[in-house]
Amino acid sequence: ISSTLLLDRMTATVRVTAPAKINLHLEVLGQRADGFHELAMVMQSIDLADQLDCSNSADGLIQLSCDQPGLSCGSDNLVMRAAELLRQRSGFNELGAHLHLRKRIPIGAGLAGGSSDGAAALLALNTLWGLGHSQDHLRAMACELGSDMPFCLAGGLQLCFGRGECLESVPAAAESFGVVLVKDPTVSVSTPWAYGECRRLNGDHYLSDEQAFAERRQHLRAALWLHPLRAAEPPPLRNDLQDVVAPQTASVQTALRLLQDLPGQLRTAMSGSGPSCFALFANRQDADQALDAARDRFAQAGLDAWSCSFVGHGVKLMP
Repeated sequence: ISSTLLLDRMTATVRVTAPAKINLHLEVLGQRADGFHELAMVMQSIDLADQLDCSNSADGLIQLSCDQPGLSCGSDNLVMRAAELLRQRSGFNELGAHLHLRKRIPIGAGLAGGSSDGAAALLALNTLWGLGHSQDHLRAMACELGSDMPFCLAGGLQLCFGRGECLESVPAAAESFGVVLVKDPTVSVSTPWAYGECRRLNGDHYLSDEQAFAERRQHLRAALWLHPLRAAEPPPLRNDLQDVVAPQTASVQTALRLLQDLPGQLRTAMSGSGPSCFALFANRQDADQALDAARDRFAQAGLDAWSCSFVGHGVKLMP
């Protein structure tokens, strides 16, 4: 395909929605030879989402802007890294784009907002530039860029193994659960720090061989609460990082206590490496009502709060 023909095929503008995720299960199995941790997780997309708008630029530059001034729009941003990798793999160095990110997912929150934005860039620019990469090709690039990014491409409800990039689909929840999500906007938790603390405190109990890892993966696959997810027997919500982050992070302790007091909540937990925490509800209406009743208490505690629903997709082209 010639670069002229490619440019003729390119779409004028593309808009992608980039959902956040929560962890219904995060189990740290042990340390891998590559320095990462071996994980067994269940992740679920929610409808708290960023939006990425992309349009072609004639100057061959890739530029990112954002409606949140505190966010870097430079080469360290996963949107920019994804765009540069996609252009590099295309072989057409003259390709350019202007990308504008509208942030709703809080930054540094354990909700994979940055990874979802990067996955959105892969999907958007593959479409905008008419490159025709398959989902498998995009997933391979996502794996290079970040552990959560393959999940953010696929979305829905997934088992996530390895460092999080090995996905196995799970049938969608039997009901559409509601979620109340809270975060102190002044607090962020470093993911490397959280895993370092987990290793320091729990490393003596880590599993150390592939057979033991495989047994834990199989145990999670067979968990009765997953087949299917339902409000009558809500998921037990395990997060091994919560056990090391919460004792050292006052806002997580406060968030969990306030969430546990909400009427109708089924389970509460921290998401990822935190500091975001959430409560599950049988449906969105229950979550909306609980948040309305507790909004002042969350505000007095310095917590931002959202009401959300499960969604069955990851990053998605918008009409």
